[in-house]
Amino acid sequence: MRGRLLLMKAYVIKRMAVVLSATAGLSLVAFAAAGTFAWTRGWALLTLNLALLALGFVLMSHFNPGLLEARSAKHAGVKPFDRVISGIYSALVFAVPVVAGLDAVRFRWSALPVGSLYAGIALYLLGGALISGAVVSNPWLETQVRIQEDRGHRVAAGGPYRFVRHPMYAGIVAQYLGIPSVLGSAWACVPAFLIVALLVVRTVLEERTLRAELPGYEEYTQRTRYRLAPLVW
Repeated sequence: MRGRLLLMKAYVIKRMAVVLSATAGLSLVAFAAAGTFAWTRGWALLTLNLALLALGFVLMSHFNPGLLEARSAKHAGVKPFDRVISGIYSALVFAVPVVAGLDAVRFRWSALPVGSLYAGIALYLLGGALISGAVVSNPWLETQVRIQEDRGHRVAAGGPYRFVRHPMYAGIVAQYLGIPSVLGSAWACVPAFLIVALLVVRTVLEERTLRAELPGYEEYTQRTRYRLAPLVW
């Protein structure tokens, strides 16, 4: 038991290190693009991000501790299309703060009203709520698309999965729709919208995989009819 706890602690530390390193990298490129650390909206986004990350780790540790290990490890059977999508996604994720820093602070190509900050925060928190619900409800919420036969993969149908089939993606979409407003950059909408489009593509391709290879998923789609947004799609 003690060995298992130590191993789990090691996975928690590893996952936290990876996530915090990525967050630090994104923040540094944002402030570097802005040319200053005196960027209130940049600090606002970083604060929101860290708060939701902390919440996610607490929820995962309490409700789905095995998921920390699964999201930290490398797995066989990842679908080839997802390796390509993951690479593009990573590049676009870094493009958003770079464009925002250049636009909103350094060159001021565009200007968004003060009220946009609060609208962006609301969308970001909505996305965080959806992601938190997915983390609590889905023990098979790994970072890449594969059928997790080694982990007894089954259909997750509780929590937010009763309303949309991909609440994690829906949450990320909401956050990236809100980030340009939080950072005060209209031009940041360009890479942000590309991320949204990429997630739509990933959703379609993942759905094909799940329908074809995961027992019970086809029946689940008849109960939960919408992929990302109720009454929309």
